[in-house]
Amino acid sequence: MKTELIIRSNSSDIDFALLKDGKLTALNKETNGNKFSVGDIFLARIGKVLSGLNASFVNVGYEKDGFLHYHDLGAQLLSLNKFIKGVSTGKIKDYTLKNFRQERDINKNGSIVDVIKTGQNLLVQIVKEPISTKGPRISSEISIAGRYLVLVPFSDRVSVSQKITDTQEKERLKRLIKSIKPKGFGVIIRTVAENIKVAELDKDLQNSLERWVVMCKKIRTVKPNQTPIKVLSELNRASSILRDLFNDSFTNIVTNDETLFLEIKEYLQEIAPKKESLVTLYKSKVPIFEKYGIERQIKTSFGRTVSMSKGAYLVIEHTEALHVIDVNSGNRSNKATSQADTALEVNLIAASEIARQLQLRDMGGIIVVDFIDMNSAEHRQKLFEHLKAEMAFDKTKHKILPPSKFGLVQITRQRVRPELVIKTQEPNPNGSGEVEAPIVLIDKIEAELNKIINTKNHKKITLNIHPFIAAYLTKGFPSIQHKWFFKYKKCIKILPRNAYQYLKFNFTDENGEVIE
Repeated sequence: MKTELIIRSNSSDIDFALLKDGKLTALNKETNGNKFSVGDIFLARIGKVLSGLNASFVNVGYEKDGFLHYHDLGAQLLSLNKFIKGVSTGKIKDYTLKNFRQERDINKNGSIVDVIKTGQNLLVQIVKEPISTKGPRISSEISIAGRYLVLVPFSDRVSVSQKITDTQEKERLKRLIKSIKPKGFGVIIRTVAENIKVAELDKDLQNSLERWVVMCKKIRTVKPNQTPIKVLSELNRASSILRDLFNDSFTNIVTNDETLFLEIKEYLQEIAPKKESLVTLYKSKVPIFEKYGIERQIKTSFGRTVSMSKGAYLVIEHTEALHVIDVNSGNRSNKATSQADTALEVNLIAASEIARQLQLRDMGGIIVVDFIDMNSAEHRQKLFEHLKAEMAFDKTKHKILPPSKFGLVQITRQRVRPELVIKTQEPNPNGSGEVEAPIVLIDKIEAELNKIINTKNHKKITLNIHPFIAAYLTKGFPSIQHKWFFKYKKCIKILPRNAYQYLKFNFTDENGEVIE
């Protein structure tokens, strides 16, 4: 699989597009001045403590206070508070924890009013960005993520990612980490650490430890009236994407921003020096997202209706409580041996596209998918296994339940950022309201044309369509009409019809009759 990261920068924000074999699978946006990213660490101030909810609101500097439940305090809260107080007052000058005497763990079933007080300063980390009307979700279980390891202060535990299944490799990694980890710190070994040598693991560990020391030095300079204040920032989005996703499948990293170009090259020198040559600076006058076909994919992927191969399509609806996805077979021709095989075929295609859509839109919470009904238990199990395999590439924590007797599949996916919503409709040139962008309509036309070419033998095919769309299909060289000729070895005549509404089209045969 060929993986490309295309980065577009402008004055207000930075867009990151991840392509796998040319297909858009992830789209992220980093807005300049975003102060609350997942992983950021704040020295915050406790607000109202709510004994009934066993939780507290915490002022992290956002317009809405962050929410902190007792279970998110972390067992080592007393040790954390003691250490931060010592650092703030200057009594603790050794930030490595090797000489720090830890306090007892708090009771896992205790009450929040017994361990924190209103007005108290507390070190917290953003685990979920502000979404809709809610403030950020925070935790006092601090961790610092590196390329291969996650450093966890005030812990002694070494754990390995469950995605590493080789027992011998797990034992090797545990043994190595226990031999190099500093006292007072726990370590979580990430999936990408599999088969990595001890020298690289140690380098990554030392980098995270340096970030911890830098954070402590900043805490030392914070005055009591300055809280809340950010004391450690997560890596910029480009570096964090590369840290979490970079592997040998990457073939290209392109950006149109010179500063980002230098930053990425510098970061790759740290994590994969041999891959530094993959980074290139884009200088063409053609917009970078147009060059790599990303704008087209955005237009066709973020609407309410998502077209798939063979005429099938998804309808995606959003509510306050959950997301609902309906799978439709459309008007595809049935070449399968039976209706059951057709349903399975469409459902498997839909499962692959749903896995892509969840990552692309960063949809979180509860997702309910209404697949086409399947009476065969074997087919339902095959669909379930296929969906799990497609979702295995999703780094976000998720869980999939088997299809119910009603054909529904329930998915939960961790929500840590606002869902990515992109407007795909444009003003209606024929009147009021909005209609789908031309590129979305073109995809529907091509799907219909593909079905006609593959299932029926017509000497002559004419596309009847609104003049605006007709002009779009015939402009330039090679135009879309030319591309159809090269693809199907048949000339498709395009006839502008002034009486047609913007979205209306049909195909007619050599006798002028509509092709159904």
